[in-house]
Amino acid sequence: MANAVVMPKAGITVESCIIGTWEKKVGDQIKVGDILFSYETDKASFECESTAEGTLLEIFYNEGDEVPCLVNVCAIGNAGEDCSALRPESVAVAEEKPAETEQKVAETENKAEVAPIAATTTVEGGRVAVSPRAKKLAERAGVDAALATPTGPNGRIIERDVRSLMENPVAASVEEKTVASAPAAKTAVPEAEYTDVKFSGIRRAISKSMHTSLSTMAQLTHTNSFDATNILAYRKMLKAVGGEYAGITLGDIVLYAVSRTLMNHPDLNAHMLDDNNIRLFKHVNLGLAVDTPRGLMVPTIFRADEMSLLEISKASKALAAQCREGNISPDLLSGGTFTVSNLGSLGVESFTPVINPPQTGILGVCTTTDRVRKAADGSIDVYPAMTLSLTYDHRAVDGAPASRFQQELARNLENFTALLAK
Repeated sequence: MANAVVMPKAGITVESCIIGTWEKKVGDQIKVGDILFSYETDKASFECESTAEGTLLEIFYNEGDEVPCLVNVCAIGNAGEDCSALRPESVAVAEEKPAETEQKVAETENKAEVAPIAATTTVEGGRVAVSPRAKKLAERAGVDAALATPTGPNGRIIERDVRSLMENPVAASVEEKTVASAPAAKTAVPEAEYTDVKFSGIRRAISKSMHTSLSTMAQLTHTNSFDATNILAYRKMLKAVGGEYAGITLGDIVLYAVSRTLMNHPDLNAHMLDDNNIRLFKHVNLGLAVDTPRGLMVPTIFRADEMSLLEISKASKALAAQCREGNISPDLLSGGTFTVSNLGSLGVESFTPVINPPQTGILGVCTTTDRVRKAADGSIDVYPAMTLSLTYDHRAVDGAPASRFQQELARNLENFTALLAK
């Protein structure tokens, strides 16, 4: 008996996933545990293992298709076995209750001519069946999604159908298609001077989150700097010691100082529940902005305020590696109470980080630059300065408290060895 392999549900809030690459093809022999295909959510990518053994009889979705979770993706069984009942459209029809009234389309002599357009009028409950993603894309592109030819489950119009419509617009009516009896003369089509690239699931999630952040919060950024002499000397000493301590970076040192400083500023270690309520946390769950080939990801170092500098260093490197490899658990990509974004290695001297909702603050870490100051004896002193950019939600935090957090953080970093002794 043929068995179906369904699209896994990678997290409680995940409703659909996008198929990446098929590792097997129809006719291949499959064993339980074999990797069938890769797939991605809006936060990470995964591999789907086979739950059945036999011959791969049929693949129901192609690479790049968006598939709802727990929907049949392929069928595995004995060679030559009928698996039509496992196709998504067949399963959907079997689960549907007969409607009290059913619209019937009369067959006409020109059925072959109008079939593509008739296919676009599939309805659910008396309206065109269009997925939410397809509807949003159509609205942005200014096209009528109802004119798209459906290829989704049970005759549903999905995102790729709207994209096909954008590339090959449907004629205004059947009559306009039949006006010209002779083929039009071929004309040279100039090569496009641009390339349209579809956002990945992660890129779409970033886009939505950043837009929500800036449109729903009263964000303000303060920038200050501190004397980095102490932490540079401490970092040099650790490198000389060697071993596991040699891997501790300036970024790790900043994370440690932030985890301790936030304990005295609860309004920045918080979540905005709504315009009238804020949730203050007893521990610092530190979000770490990580650059990956698929886009920005923010894993969480839980209870960072209870961890040593070495533990924070190891945790940050392990989380960053999982993000870049695309195998991080979705559970590690949520729950942060404050985020740190470090662009210092890229030479950025100042920037305006965007808050990761529903948090109330985010710290931008910048590069070190040489600055001058007047010493007590009147001489000119050159010192390494590091800039910190704090963005905070003004609904939860006022300017003075935010500035006091920056002042305390700067003092802790300028006297880092003393902070370690506490």
